[in-house]
Amino acid sequence: MAFESLTDKLQKVFRNLRSKGRLTEEDVKAALKEVKMALLEADVNFRVVKQFVKTVEERAIGQDVMSGLNPGQMVIKIVNEELIALMGSETTEIAMQPGKAVTVIMMAGLQGAGKTTATAKIAGKLKTRGKKCLLAACDIYRPAAIEQLKINGEKQDVEVFSMGTDHRPVEIAREAVAYAERNGHNVVILDTAGRLHVDEDMMRELQEIKANVSVHQTLLVVDAMTGQDAVNVAKEFDEKVGVDGVVLSKMDGDTRGGAALSIKAVTGRPILFVSMGEKLSDLEQFYPERMASRILGMGDVLSLIDKAQQSIDIDEEKGRQMAGRMKKGKFDFEDYLESMKQMRNMGGLSSILSMLPGMGIKSGDLESMIDEKQLKHMEAIVLSMTVEERRNPKLLNPRRKHRIANGAGVDIAVVNRFVKQFEQSQKLMKQFSGGKRGRGMFGGFSGMGGRFPF
Repeated sequence: MAFESLTDKLQKVFRNLRSKGRLTEEDVKAALKEVKMALLEADVNFRVVKQFVKTVEERAIGQDVMSGLNPGQMVIKIVNEELIALMGSETTEIAMQPGKAVTVIMMAGLQGAGKTTATAKIAGKLKTRGKKCLLAACDIYRPAAIEQLKINGEKQDVEVFSMGTDHRPVEIAREAVAYAERNGHNVVILDTAGRLHVDEDMMRELQEIKANVSVHQTLLVVDAMTGQDAVNVAKEFDEKVGVDGVVLSKMDGDTRGGAALSIKAVTGRPILFVSMGEKLSDLEQFYPERMASRILGMGDVLSLIDKAQQSIDIDEEKGRQMAGRMKKGKFDFEDYLESMKQMRNMGGLSSILSMLPGMGIKSGDLESMIDEKQLKHMEAIVLSMTVEERRNPKLLNPRRKHRIANGAGVDIAVVNRFVKQFEQSQKLMKQFSGGKRGRGMFGGFSGMGGRFPF
């Protein structure tokens, strides 16, 4: 997960700061030396790190901080504020044309950065905001890219404009805009060709499109896993073509996070979106303050709420019914399947826990604590039940359990343990809703590789 190593190192530094009653100037400098090393190891631009540490140090050794009742907390607050400033302070939106005018967005980036997928993701995001998008396949060098755009467009229920590989990209872009104007689209997103590295042919092609089509926003997709290379690519594109904003892809991968912390400071261009997974729904608006909170291990509850609002598709009546059953301890296996579906839509349990503050869990420990494979086994057990068995677990006699175990491909002992833990969790839910102290509204499964909630 992005920033994992950086977060763990910063949390260690801050634990040491909080443990001191009073801070000396030497304490602050020693802590910031460790912060500097952590940022450099995260592949943050050297000049950016140098200026960042200098600014934090100047603020942290001021009289108000050093003489305060809790100087350790004040230093953490300053680091948080400077991280936000580093990434842009304010959230930046795609600038849309007023009224019914067509907004033309040109996507650019190197081959393999995830540009075609990001194009479809942004179309889906804009569609939820009431925009009628048209995707234009301008990558004439890779037929597979055109086909990929068509498949992703179909999944997003967004129309794709293509003229095949026999026309120049500038002609396709021009015709796409004309088509959009005739057919009531108010956003055109041009998926342009990428290269394995920045070259003059690619730059000329992008420049030609901008010279002949009214491109209102040029968005650059960069691979966050490439660290400083991503920053260098962004700087070169901006100098030669002009970039209005950046989309960071593969932020869910094993990335050190340096690109996110360096791009704005080096190029002056804001990050608009971050891609946190392979699914077309895995695109998040970039909020500097939320990202800073994640980096410092403070969680990101607001993004979790956003995910919940976008992902949970149960209606209010269904939600009330489920809550009522939980209060009475009658949460059945049908409800379990529904909750698993919603949790998966939100990125899985590890993704949810990583956004919660105060969990007391190091980010590097999440995957070892939560075995998503075992969650699938448990879901397979429930899917091997009949509807009657899911709604009335008391029907699960030994003969039925053997049938379920065979259907799920697990040992009968696993089924017995799962059912027993389910029953215990029902009781805990009933106790919690009745005001008795339990382990929270999520019942705990302590076996099978971790604790699994309903």
